Amino acid sequence: MAPSSSSGLTFKLHPLVMLNISDHFTRVNTQLNPPSSSCATRNIHTTTKVGATSPQNVRVYGCVFGAQRGRTVEIFNSFELVFDPKSDSLDRSFLEKKQELYQKVFPGFYILGWYSTGRDAVESDMHIHKALMDINESPVYVLLNPAINHAQKDLPVTIYESEFHVIDGIAQPIFVNASYTIETVEAERISVDHVAHLKPSDGGSAATQLAAHLTGIHSAIKMLNSRIRVLFQYLVAMQKGDIPCDNSLLRQASSLLRSLPAAHSEKFDDKFLMEYNDKLLMSYLAMITNCTSNMNEVVDKFKTAYAKKSRTGGRTGGMIPFM
Repeated sequence: MAPSSSSGLTFKLHPLVMLNISDHFTRVNTQLNPPSSSCATRNIHTTTKVGATSPQNVRVYGCVFGAQRGRTVEIFNSFELVFDPKSDSLDRSFLEKKQELYQKVFPGFYILGWYSTGRDAVESDMHIHKALMDINESPVYVLLNPAINHAQKDLPVTIYESEFHVIDGIAQPIFVNASYTIETVEAERISVDHVAHLKPSDGGSAATQLAAHLTGIHSAIKMLNSRIRVLFQYLVAMQKGDIPCDNSLLRQASSLLRSLPAAHSEKFDDKFLMEYNDKLLMSYLAMITNCTSNMNEVVDKFKTAYAKKSRTGGRTGGMIPFM
């Protein structure tokens, strides 16, 4: 077990990093282990070592970037890297190009380190770690364990730092465990919730997912309707004089009403009718296409039945044409 870090840095990991690594591993693992033999000829992404076909041996690589403010290191996002199996190292030209592009899009973020997948850090990881020290003198290593362990309650993510320890009289860098916390923003919470509900845990079908989605929408609309009703009753009681008039609340209600779209206007009616007619036209075209397909199938069966009768020369006697 790697020793704990003594650097005193505080690491904050965003869920987007874990989603990116998981998605990267899933795609590469699916390419290396296709569900059917027809998919065996697909191209293999070069982010994994050649010959690594079992899920335990599949490894993917990428960079993590974010910002460091004082003693706090916040890892916001990540991007994939290309592994060169010939040199057993990362493609530096690809890395430099990605670094330049991300620096333009996120000028306040910098490359903090790299990520990989596996159960534990191995000796070859230190070679990659050392190669990235020219970009960041103290890079971090994010390791995600893709093995499923239902008894594990903690996240299968480990963050390593590198420290120089004297081993056999020689100062050598080793990996040390660094503690971290999960930091999220509103957009990430919405994304994580969407991914969590993308497929039901009981393996339900698409219809089950749609029903759950529509149920959520119905509950939200029902709650909105109840709150609007409460506000309406409050305003009516205020108009009748049953409760004292609150000018601040009236201004807020007036501002809310003005922000609503004008549903009763000529422009809205024209746009609504246009979209409604387009949807009807699409439905009609789908019905016509379906009817044409069914008619074509009936005609093919009819031709097949009469062709069989003509080949037998009418000796079948009681053969009835298929309609």
